[in-house]
Amino acid sequence: MRDWKTLKKELIKNEEISREYEKLKPRYQIVSQMIEARIKRKLTQKELARKIGTKQSAIARIESGNANTSLAFLEKIAAATKSRLIIEFRTP
Repeated sequence: MRDWKTLKKELIKNEEISREYEKLKPRYQIVSQMIEARIKRKLTQKELARKIGTKQSAIARIESGNANTSLAFLEKIAAATKSRLIIEFRTP
């Protein structure tokens, strides 16, 4: 069985897969940073949800990449995790 890094290298060689990967990369970077901030503050999904007035299932959907979220929601998460939300546009 191949490990993820080996499989990823093989998949990225496909131009179509590579384009999709690059397109989704920012979304998953945000999700990873959100999870990291929550864990750093030693918060469970349920505790974070309670702090921002939502359900644990909403946090789980966002963290799994199965839901889109608003800027306002990200701001609440940033505040609850004592993080600073930075959004920027960069030109290549």
